Amino acid sequence: MSLWLKTNTNKHKKFALSATAASIITAMAGGAFSANAQEVGSDADEAELIVVRGVRGALEKSVALKREAVGILDAVSAEDLGKLPDSDVGESLGRIPGVSVGRAFGQGASVSIRGTDPQMTYTTLNGQSVSSTGWYDQEAIDRSFNYSMLPSELISEMEVYKTARADLPEGGIGGTVIVKTRKPLSLDANSLYLGTKYSVGTVSDDGTEFSGLYSWKNEDNNFGVLVAAAVTQGDYVRRGTEADTRWSSDVSPTTFIQERDRKAFDLSAQYRPTDALEIGFHLLSMELVGDNSNTSHYIFHEDNCSSRNDVTSNYNPNGVCVYSETTADNATDSFVQTWARAASMTSDSVTFDLSHTGDNFEVDVVVGKTKADGGTDLTTNYSYGSWTEGANLPTWTGTVDATGNQIKLTPTSDQTVTLDHFPDEISPSGSWATFKGPNSDQESYAQADFEYFLDNGVISSFKGGIRSTSHELEKTSYASVWADSDDIVTISTSELYNGTLEMGANGWSHPMPNISAMVSNTLDNVASWVEGRANYGLIKEDNFAVYGMLVFEGDNYSGDVGVRYINTDSSATGYSLDGTELSDGDISANQGWGYSLNTVESSYDDFLPSFNLKYELDDNVVVRVSAAQAITRANYDNMFLAAMNGYQDTTQGNEEVTFGDPGLLPQKSSQADVAFEYYYGEGNLVSVGLFTKSISNFITTDTKVSQSIGVVSPDIDADSWTVNQYVNAGSGKINGAEFQVQHAFENGFGAVVNYTYADASAPKSSFTDELPVFTLSSKHTANVVAYWENDNFSARAAYNYRSKYMVRETGWYGNRMHDDYGTLDASFGWNPNDAFKVTLEIVNILEEDDIQYGAADKDTDVKDALKEGFPAWSFIGERTMKVGLSYKF
Repeated sequence: MSLWLKTNTNKHKKFALSATAASIITAMAGGAFSANAQEVGSDADEAELIVVRGVRGALEKSVALKREAVGILDAVSAEDLGKLPDSDVGESLGRIPGVSVGRAFGQGASVSIRGTDPQMTYTTLNGQSVSSTGWYDQEAIDRSFNYSMLPSELISEMEVYKTARADLPEGGIGGTVIVKTRKPLSLDANSLYLGTKYSVGTVSDDGTEFSGLYSWKNEDNNFGVLVAAAVTQGDYVRRGTEADTRWSSDVSPTTFIQERDRKAFDLSAQYRPTDALEIGFHLLSMELVGDNSNTSHYIFHEDNCSSRNDVTSNYNPNGVCVYSETTADNATDSFVQTWARAASMTSDSVTFDLSHTGDNFEVDVVVGKTKADGGTDLTTNYSYGSWTEGANLPTWTGTVDATGNQIKLTPTSDQTVTLDHFPDEISPSGSWATFKGPNSDQESYAQADFEYFLDNGVISSFKGGIRSTSHELEKTSYASVWADSDDIVTISTSELYNGTLEMGANGWSHPMPNISAMVSNTLDNVASWVEGRANYGLIKEDNFAVYGMLVFEGDNYSGDVGVRYINTDSSATGYSLDGTELSDGDISANQGWGYSLNTVESSYDDFLPSFNLKYELDDNVVVRVSAAQAITRANYDNMFLAAMNGYQDTTQGNEEVTFGDPGLLPQKSSQADVAFEYYYGEGNLVSVGLFTKSISNFITTDTKVSQSIGVVSPDIDADSWTVNQYVNAGSGKINGAEFQVQHAFENGFGAVVNYTYADASAPKSSFTDELPVFTLSSKHTANVVAYWENDNFSARAAYNYRSKYMVRETGWYGNRMHDDYGTLDASFGWNPNDAFKVTLEIVNILEEDDIQYGAADKDTDVKDALKEGFPAWSFIGERTMKVGLSYKF
């Protein structure tokens, strides 16, 4: 039976912790809640003269944005220049009700709204797309925004629209996130911010951050320029235990190290020659260098297995080993390897905008372009086994226990690896493990919106507009042609390593890879590069949208009703799998793939209606009702004509070809929301909301096994492939509820509590694991935040919880369930004067582990380690502390 409904006692403990924190918040306030509530509106005029900053000021601004909105909106506002509530942009969004964050390599990288897949969240920067290519060759190319690229210091606020409107760009079934940067005319002249942070982690190496912002405007307050920059440097380290189980029940302690260097530069200019005209310019340039190594120490315990599960395959004919005890008499050989990658990504966006206000109309025009280049510049492998001449690795003795939700390794002999265990010289593993995959992504956009104000009773204005985008995404893959055997360049192993690392969760010592040396030596052995035609893809997509929307309002109500028409012309270009024989100088992986490019074109259009109503029952109570249809376009990875995996990768049985289709229809949602909100005091709020989404046109795979495609795989010496074809099929549904409370006490304390329930079901045929759940969707998400501040000091504690969720990735890691996850964070601030601020941030105080296990049924087509609750991957939790100093003028 499938274990996707597997529960853990940990989640009860985490909810208990949240409930306890909420009780403490209520107790510490002493009764200030009711006293403050009785004073609603009594000092409204005086309060308008008070400028509130810090945590409370940011929360008040966010509540004000929510109250003024017609649809359902939540927001995160900066506490001050350069200060979002969290240093991580994604984590800041995760404090919003219904928003859960997908973490990748120690950072919030993706955002899921109300139980939807992150691909259903459409994120914009100041209303427009930002190009991204990714840097990791194990990740699919998709439409999601990479939040890890964006420094929090550049952001003024982030708005999350959970309901659709005709004037919002299409693409987000879950919601639309608008990330806003600062503008010079909104700041005081000669505003200056300088900040630095130093971080120390329990796993990663120390890191540094530097950021600065300067904003100038003239005395007439009609021209201004803002310049901001941020630099982050440090090595991110992830340690854990991985198990693929396809190689003598292999279990491998693993340590991943990324030499992370992130830079960002932001330039904004505003010119307001008259009160009616404003011209703007914005440039954002981001760069990430993420050279990395993944080093594994393989343990083979199949021969000494004493307990197995009932998952059987050609790799594990008797079942996957879940417990073994290896003694000195039956010690097993080990194997160690490092995958080293040179990886980078740049993203540059430039935008021009113009706004004009007439007597009874407003016009806004935006044009711009965003472009990204990046990917994996080089992948290489260095490995050592019992068969490696000159290697003398420690043999394994001890127990392997995979009966729980994490693999426990208990060695009974020293597993330390030193350079003495390696041969004096070595060369890379060869051409099969040496490749590169540069990608590019760009979009040009133009948009015009107008609003005509009417003096026509209930109808206050008519809004309309057009938007046109032209998108082009190209992925490439190059295989290496190795030098002749007589010309192979070896290198001293002492040059390939620099210092030591702690291996996996157990932490025994192992030489630390010198990534640059590995890359350099590998390039010395590459004679040439040949394009891998099986994995080339070019997507072109032209989108056009036009909308009309009536805005209405009365004494105690307001709203809008409109429709958005969309038209998409798309094409996919790639090489055909047509049985073409190889020409001289080609590589075997191109066997069967033609030499001429083939293009497939398609188009579709649709109408997306929307309705939003805001009704104020009295001065404090607001009721909202929304209904709309929304779309999310197919992932680019589903649109590429073809891709091949598993050819000559030394793993038998994973030979696979997948065919995409640029004509895949977008997923479409018919959705409705209702919310009840009670506002009182300054920035205080209690709200309850219900939502439902019915989603059609899911993308599934039509899979056929043991197919002949005219290509013989060297790993199995046979022409036998799994062939997948992406098609539209199936539907899903999401029903849920949100609850939030935000209250500021008069004694400097305050609290925020929110909880979201999302019951989401998706067609199981959409996924190889056959689990009917959305990707990265948690049924339960919650936040409990408590803070205190006065003029000089501030303190904040925040607990974030999300229940288990399904992680689905291409490549090595595959589809697995992530256990429920809760983090407790804290931050402290001291303002010795108006200019300086000292901060301390502590992230993941409880050092919550990343636990991921196989959730699919034993009869599905995922690999054995991802079935029936097997504890496939786990990584030890890291507590990080950041000390910061900032100066503001």
